[in-house]
Amino acid sequence: MKLVHLSDLHFGSSCFVPEWAQRVICLIQREAPDVLVVAGDLTENGFEEEYKEAMFFFQGLPMPKVIVPGNHDVRNGGDVIFEEVFGSRFKTFTSNGTSNGWIIVGIDSSEPDIDDGHVGRENYPWIREQFQGVRGEVTILVMHHHLIPIPATGRERHIPVDAGDLLKVIADLELTFVLSGHKHRPWTWVLEKTCFVTSGTATTKRLKGRSFPSFNVIQCQEGLCEVIEVNVKDGSRNKVREIKK
Repeated sequence: MKLVHLSDLHFGSSCFVPEWAQRVICLIQREAPDVLVVAGDLTENGFEEEYKEAMFFFQGLPMPKVIVPGNHDVRNGGDVIFEEVFGSRFKTFTSNGTSNGWIIVGIDSSEPDIDDGHVGRENYPWIREQFQGVRGEVTILVMHHHLIPIPATGRERHIPVDAGDLLKVIADLELTFVLSGHKHRPWTWVLEKTCFVTSGTATTKRLKGRSFPSFNVIQCQEGLCEVIEVNVKDGSRNKVREIKK
């Protein structure tokens, strides 16, 4: 199984680079993933026109998708438009039928018109239920906000206010991966038995330091998972983490 992990496209931003967006489509088509995971901030301000641009972009990527909103997507009533265009803000993708099937659960960590993250205790039972009885498979939680600080991204302000409680849920479930975005800097951490993977921005110039636009590829085979960072500018691939499942 292979997935592409993408985030922070920011359609409508003055920093958006259309040429990079076209390269992202070509590079993802080259990877031919089984599923595309998008960890939020598709738009800049949650406007309908920005959502239309995002929808047109994804038409060039016909594989199954798990898309969750980010803080920019729920501005200006954008949470309503998100659900009209991309469906529920909480969703589950299951790839069964093989011994190495995947369970991918997407959740909304955003709140309208503020940048802070919040998941909420009322959603923990639902999260647990989605992963019930699937130990041994590759289990993935997708959300926009990062749960662990990312180096070289300045003062930490936007970790979900209930990050500690959600980390306990993740540890109890022994999830394989948590995929996020938000900080525009790719990074991985391993805590307990879970690998936390943050994607950089794929299509904007809002980069950190000398970093480059990028997205991640995660591929698992025979109990071994690799996290690969793809440089959008030149298409190069760099393995950044290896996880035994």
